[in-house]
Amino acid sequence: MMIFLVLLPFGVFALLMLLTSPDIALFAAAITGLAVIAHDRFRGRQLKMLGAGSVAMFLGLGSYLTLVDASLSASAIKLTIDIGVLAIALVSLAIGQPFTLQYAREVVDAKTAMLPGFLKANYIITWAWAACMVLMMSGNILMIYLPSLPLWAGIAIAFAARSTAVYFTKRYPDYHKAKFTPARSAGALSGS
Repeated sequence: MMIFLVLLPFGVFALLMLLTSPDIALFAAAITGLAVIAHDRFRGRQLKMLGAGSVAMFLGLGSYLTLVDASLSASAIKLTIDIGVLAIALVSLAIGQPFTLQYAREVVDAKTAMLPGFLKANYIITWAWAACMVLMMSGNILMIYLPSLPLWAGIAIAFAARSTAVYFTKRYPDYHKAKFTPARSAGALSGS
């Protein structure tokens, strides 16, 4: 459920980019992001770097399109969003607080969150999302510089990259637990 809420503003943006104008898609994504933040705050959760950064990015780009230059192509807008998310991921890594850490701490007990491997796992997952953004940026760059490519090619690249990152985010913690939890490792070796 949590990953759905995290990605909801981006899904709204992607869907509305196909159906309406870019500025409407950006403002709708910002409103959706604000609703997700309100939902989190109502449940007593902290403000997340990715959520706040995404809302600021959607609002900023939407305002730029509305007030300054409405001629940006859809691929350029998507590329800008991907660069923004990559920047959020890289800044979070640079300050020692991978953005996935804020989400992960909400779904584990305090003892697990204190394990050294927990932070390492979140670094790895955040790097996976950074790689996802680089792949999505590559797809958008292809769409900008090779406009003869069909629209589905860019969508396929974005879908494959994002789906892989979501899958990795869901599966890696289980792999990490199985690998580094002594009781599970001993049980696996003994055949139980």
